Amino acid sequence: MEKTYNIVINENVGSKASLDFIDEKTVNTAASFHESFPDYEVTPLVRLSNLAEQFGVKDIFVKDESYRFGLNAFKVLGGSFAIGKYIAQKLGLSIEELPFEKMISDEIREQLGEITFVTATDGNHGRGVAWTANQLKQGCVVIMPDGSALERRDNIRALGAECDIMDGLNYDDCVRLANQYAEEKGWVMVQDTAWEGYEEIPTWIIQGYATLAKEANEQLKEAGLKPSHIFVQAGVGSFATGVTGYFSSVYEGDEKPFITVVEPEAANCNYITAKANDGEIHNVTGSLDTIMAGLACGEPVTVGWPVLNSYADAFMSVPDTAAARGMRILGNPLKDDKRVISGESGAATMGVVSEVLQREDLADIKEKLKLDENSVILLISTEGDTDFAHYRQVVWDGYYTNEGDYKYTIQR
Repeated sequence: MEKTYNIVINENVGSKASLDFIDEKTVNTAASFHESFPDYEVTPLVRLSNLAEQFGVKDIFVKDESYRFGLNAFKVLGGSFAIGKYIAQKLGLSIEELPFEKMISDEIREQLGEITFVTATDGNHGRGVAWTANQLKQGCVVIMPDGSALERRDNIRALGAECDIMDGLNYDDCVRLANQYAEEKGWVMVQDTAWEGYEEIPTWIIQGYATLAKEANEQLKEAGLKPSHIFVQAGVGSFATGVTGYFSSVYEGDEKPFITVVEPEAANCNYITAKANDGEIHNVTGSLDTIMAGLACGEPVTVGWPVLNSYADAFMSVPDTAAARGMRILGNPLKDDKRVISGESGAATMGVVSEVLQREDLADIKEKLKLDENSVILLISTEGDTDFAHYRQVVWDGYYTNEGDYKYTIQR
């Protein structure tokens, strides 16, 4: 079976789209909001020294988001901050005046009245929105695309939300359906996909995601290091925008890490947009069939793309086997390296790094990415085993192995 690694080196780096909405001050505000949550803890930054030695680089760090608020994924950071900003705006408050305890108070609920939040999700984002709505004692409706894991659906229902898997609809179809429900029923849509007329809430979600980037940067500083390379996965690109924007804000010029955006080849909308380089957004249609369910999105986020186009150094389109390999590597550490339980979307970047650093036939990609013995690599495992049955199939039973030939291309 043919598997492909495709890369575009971004010629637009340095065009300098505005980072005002994702700069250090803005991200500090989001982080302060999250820190007000009673269950808030900084998630671990795992140092894989033995793996780095094996791969011939200086250091590899993995930010493990499976510990985030007991929800096994990072997504709650974006949904909760967006909902907090929405409530603050509706009540004429600043987000600084709305810490978590006040946001979920009966006083605030009485002022708000009855609200139903609606969203589309593969699982993790919807669970975060449902959790926040549950804390607020408000309604929540979640729509999931065809093929979504029943475990993820059931986790959302356990938080009191209505949640159904929609036969025959892909993620982007579900986004449109959620928006239709919001317009017809007066619900509030909480989605990181953006389009003209719907950009404020997606912007807030991006800001919320950047809390983890701030944490990781501070943890690296405590170790006396800064990243030379960041690999960040993308669905619509909101998470990638949060990480890319934050690190590009705090590290300017030559100090900025080399940032690579990674997508599944079946849903590589940011990659094909970068490859076209014609000033237009390019979408991927069809089933978006990939094991990386959290990245199975076909339409780049409009508010985030200018940041990625200006500050991401490379875009990669990769096979599902990369994610599966990353899951196995993280789950089976070398010597005294710490184990990381990472799901399909969370492990994608580890799989890519492992292949590029180890395969001789990918040496040109390694060179294009400027990886060498001095590289300090930061990865983010965005989810744990949110689909436990599938996790075992990959890690225990060897689903999606690296049998067959690889092909790769380097664009521009």
